[in-house]
This record gives sequence, structure tokens and C-alpha cells, in this order.
Amino acid sequence: MERKLRIDAGSKSFAPYSPGISVRDHIWLSGQIDITGSDIETQTRGTLAKIDDLLEAANSSKKDLVRVTVLMSDISFYSKINEIYGDWLGDSLPPSRAAYAVRDLPLGALVEIVCEAFRGSGVSD
Repeated sequence: MERKLRIDAGSKSFAPYSPGISVRDHIWLSGQIDITGSDIETQTRGTLAKIDDLLEAANSSKKDLVRVTVLMSDISFYSKINEIYGDWLGDSLPPSRAAYAVRDLPLGALVEIVCEAFRGSGVSD
């Protein structure tokens, strides 16, 4: 029986949770935020960089993403997040995605992103 493994890239956690969990080749990343900047562009780029770090720690990459959920504190951020997210994905096959505006996010974040991936699924022959 495979056991779940904690995925951690060394970022500070603000609550009792694992930044990521994997079982076999299935990877779940907890909601990631970055509050080092005060604007949506900086926070989105920082959040995506955290996701890159966690996927790398799991021997994976954004090419393996199959599901992404984007939570934003204001729906007016939708276009800017999409622009940055699309550039970040590059030539990866875009995963399925949902995006929601929510009332509040932890620590006053403007964006939070949750991901699911399958290790090796983005490799093309």
C-alpha cells in the first residue's frame, strides 16, 4: 500500500496543513498565497512561483497539472490573473480550471491557487 507523502518546499505555513500531499503519482497542493507584494500582479506571480517550487519538490512540473482552482478577492482581478497565468503555463496543455471571487482570503491575500497534478502526465512522446 502506498503512503501519502508530504510535499514541502520550505515556505512558512500559516496553519496546520501540508503544503502538498502525494500518493503514488497523484499530487494535491493546498491553496497557495503570496503576500510579499500588495498588488495582484506581484501576488499572482509569487503564488505561481510557490506552485513551481512545490511541484519541483514532488518531482513534477506545471505540465502535469490536471486541475486548478483560482480564488480571488475581487472579480475585477480576473483578466490580470488570466494574463499572468496564461504566460506562466507557456506551452503546457492548460489544465481544467475554476475561478471564483470570494469575500476574503487568508492573511489579506488577493489571490489563492489550489492545484492537482499527476506526475509524468504532461510528458509527451
